[in-house]
Amino acid sequence: MARKSAAPQRRTDQLSRDTIVAAAIDLLDASGEDGLTFRALSERLSTGAGAIYWHIANKNELLTAACDALIARTLTMSATAATPEDTIRALALNLFDAIDAHPWVGSALARALGQMPMVRILESLGRPIRDLGVPARDQWTTVGALLNYILGVGGRNAANGQLARTQGLDRSDFLETVSAAWSGLDPVAFPFARGLAAQVRTHDDREDFLAGIDLILRGIAAPRPRRRG
Repeated sequence: MARKSAAPQRRTDQLSRDTIVAAAIDLLDASGEDGLTFRALSERLSTGAGAIYWHIANKNELLTAACDALIARTLTMSATAATPEDTIRALALNLFDAIDAHPWVGSALARALGQMPMVRILESLGRPIRDLGVPARDQWTTVGALLNYILGVGGRNAANGQLARTQGLDRSDFLETVSAAWSGLDPVAFPFARGLAAQVRTHDDREDFLAGIDLILRGIAAPRPRRRG
């Protein structure tokens, strides 16, 4: 009696949540949020949209999952350092670089308030802040200041880079143009901006970012005034 041919097996390796999220990250990096569709994802994974919906309910969930995967990877890179200050610097710089390399992460984090990507960052910043001896009553505002700085500056830097790539701008040429324009400002009306013209031409975004982190760290280390009541 002839043996029956085995029924075709589902390609479960291509339908795992991790594989779907990895493919989504590739699409986001290549085409941004507009390029992330379940149809494009189905084509990339050589499967049907229904198989993807089995793991991911909608685009917002997929975007958050992709963001969470990148954030988890980034935080692992900066998990250990010599001091709490070094941990915060490493964490901040790795997040800055991750947002720069994946510009969609900034907007994804803005939509993920209270969800796991933000919780991971909050936890990773909060532990060294606690280790620095920040009183419990000040920990919320301290972590908030760091978080807002990192995501704000990182997101703006990524947006600037994306705009430059879209418009074919050369960074050096652009900064030279800005510097020349600021040098020509009215010295009475704009003395401060005019005085920064030369620095605009030569500044380094990552160094400026870390300098801001150091300013915040010095503020954390400064003596705190006693609160009344």
